[in-house]
Amino acid sequence: MTVHVEIVGDGASNDQAITVVTLDRPERRNALDHATLTELTAALAAAVERPTRVLILTGASGHFCAGADLQGVEDASFATLLQGVLDRLVAVPFPTIAAIEGAALGAGTQLAVACDLRVATGSATFGVPAAKLGLMVNHWTVQRAATLLGPSTARAVLLAAEVVTGEQALRLGLVNREGALPEARAWAEQIATLAPLTIAGHKLMLNKLEGTLPDDPEVAEAFARAWESADFAEGIDAFRNRRTPTFRGV
Repeated sequence: MTVHVEIVGDGASNDQAITVVTLDRPERRNALDHATLTELTAALAAAVERPTRVLILTGASGHFCAGADLQGVEDASFATLLQGVLDRLVAVPFPTIAAIEGAALGAGTQLAVACDLRVATGSATFGVPAAKLGLMVNHWTVQRAATLLGPSTARAVLLAAEVVTGEQALRLGLVNREGALPEARAWAEQIATLAPLTIAGHKLMLNKLEGTLPDDPEVAEAFARAWESADFAEGIDAFRNRRTPTFRGV
């Protein structure tokens, strides 16, 4: 198992249920593969079935999530599975908190921005290094990143593959509070005493403010072109063989 679940409390009025979901692949800095995404999907579905008041998503051994495990990513089916997890994090009726230490890169940043709230150490790192690999993130990730980071920083992250530290992210508003899992748990305990129907309604309204992105054929074409390109194959091969990729735009 690469995803561990801890349940605190039973949801009664004086003993609120907090679910802590931990990514646990320390040898890969908690990078996501298909199996981990499947386990994460099941953990989120189970949390909805319980009287969960708050869910914390974190990573083991000093890292949140270093992104996709590129040893096993071959095509866009990984992106489809990841999108299902992101959609679930957004849709669950209770607040979600990302507790972040170390790397939160690529898919790790996507998981972080899909959560409602973020607690991170000053030395944590956020970024979307897709341009170093020849792949693309989806339209929703770009929208959420621009909303949380601000348009200017989002362009630097997405177009120049720049990395944002936890300290910078706190100033920008991407991170709500400085800290790690202990601070996230303390915040979750406070939130768990609040009115769950009010929170669910407010979360629903906040999500609706973003709106649903339309199916844009130009975006879909660009996404497919990147994931099916020779550049993507080059980026993956360069990563696996620890060399600098040479991209040709094909």
